[in-house]
Amino acid sequence: MNNHNLPALSVILVTPDRYETIRETIRHLRAQTVKDKLEIVIVAPSLQRLDINKSELNEFLSFRVVESGSIKHFANARATGVHEARAPVVVFVEDHSFPGTTWAEALIKAHRQPWAAVGPVICNANPGSLMSWTNLLIEYGPWLDPTEAGMVDHLPGHNSSYKRKILLDYGPALEVMLEAESILHWDLRAKGHQLCLEPAAKTYHLNFSSVVPSIGLRFNVGRLFGSTRSRNWSFLRRFLYVTGAPLIPFVRLSRLWRELRRPGRPKRLMPHILPMVVAALVVDGFGEMIGYALGMGKAGENISIMESHRYHYLNKQDKESFASTNLSRSQ
Repeated sequence: MNNHNLPALSVILVTPDRYETIRETIRHLRAQTVKDKLEIVIVAPSLQRLDINKSELNEFLSFRVVESGSIKHFANARATGVHEARAPVVVFVEDHSFPGTTWAEALIKAHRQPWAAVGPVICNANPGSLMSWTNLLIEYGPWLDPTEAGMVDHLPGHNSSYKRKILLDYGPALEVMLEAESILHWDLRAKGHQLCLEPAAKTYHLNFSSVVPSIGLRFNVGRLFGSTRSRNWSFLRRFLYVTGAPLIPFVRLSRLWRELRRPGRPKRLMPHILPMVVAALVVDGFGEMIGYALGMGKAGENISIMESHRYHYLNKQDKESFASTNLSRSQ
């Protein structure tokens, strides 16, 4: 710790190995207009292996490293970060999601209201790839920039902020709720809490743009969602959702199309992206069906592996662009 004052916002970052994995996100956090009000909570397997750069982290109000041992599920690591945070508000960030400079300031301001959770709008960090747009639309379509501020039913997973006390109220169940955050958001709404989308908080999300890894991503995300959603369901309800699963891609496609047609969205992509979106939704829907029928399996572990080192899942053009951008920043 480098300051005993209470932070306004605890930023929870998970790395499965070294500090270098999250360094690009840290660089964007260092550019925040209110970095002096931030606590950085790094959840990592080992402090000794982490090899942190204290000169960068000392720019924040405070930082801490939480040793968690081997990280097989990022949801467990995020829950650990929530328990260790000191601020009344916590926010999750990823090593492939890069907050804009006013992101933290906007979240802190929004949480002065009685919102249980506040989410950012999502921008595409690698917009030159149709596969990137496909994955971004499927994962974050309702929250693409530009989007109006206001109350919503759910928020961008792995990128949203919460009143810490509300999360702690879940006790041991918090880890499960963080597996697929849409489930958490729906549960918060059912309990009478309100969620807010804040357009002044923007984050730039780096998406899978290589085709083959995207197939694995979509299947595992679908299976994780289906298994988490149905964990307390009866056999009959699971059976009904399994039999109805072939309709999932069509329902989701209609929703995505509405999102893409909203003002300011890249409508030019519509005729070019349709085949990829349909194929990806079919794979995602099949994974969801397997989740309803057979449970999570290794989907949680597989996604945790895919959660970091996003560079490996980019196409050749995006790899070259990302490498050259990082090289120029390091000089």
